[in-house]
Amino acid sequence: MAVTLVVYLHGFRSSPNSTKAVMTGEAVRALSSESYSYEWYCPQLLASPKESLEMVVKHINQAKFDRMVIIGSSLGGFYTNYLAEKYHCKGIALNPAVYAARELEPHVGMMTAYDSEEPFDFKAEYIDELRALQVDSITDPKRYFLIAAKGDELLDWKEMAAFYPGANQLILEGGDHGISDYANHLPSVIDFIKH
Repeated sequence: MAVTLVVYLHGFRSSPNSTKAVMTGEAVRALSSESYSYEWYCPQLLASPKESLEMVVKHINQAKFDRMVIIGSSLGGFYTNYLAEKYHCKGIALNPAVYAARELEPHVGMMTAYDSEEPFDFKAEYIDELRALQVDSITDPKRYFLIAAKGDELLDWKEMAAFYPGANQLILEGGDHGISDYANHLPSVIDFIKH
């Protein structure tokens, strides 16, 4: 049986329980049939970018699959760039933090998770870890699908669009960082996963 591994990486201070992660997971699992399997992997990422990616890479390297698609939101979109380049697979970036070290530098210190209020320490050394994971440019635009909202209150959509020249791009008028109308765009995401 052919297997597609779909990896979903949530954003900074988020979790696998985020609305986009849950909706995407349900839609991906619904694609599986008797002859074709879609495997879903959406881990709780760690505060350390280096440790987060070591964990994800370990899972990928142990998994059995024929093809793989990485999806990431915000900071997860930054990780998606790194992994899609490493494994030469498809990457879907949802309002990605394309320059995560710069974006997160002001947030060093004690933070809380959005849905659990669980405190965690975002250390200065994590900024260096992010710098080490920075992709300067994507190598194969057709492997990428960007969804960027012009109304993103945290990140600049123009910078996102410029980072993925020639890629499939869905630029949303208005919208917000969380892509609150994500349900409307999920069919496009699923379509990109399938083909």
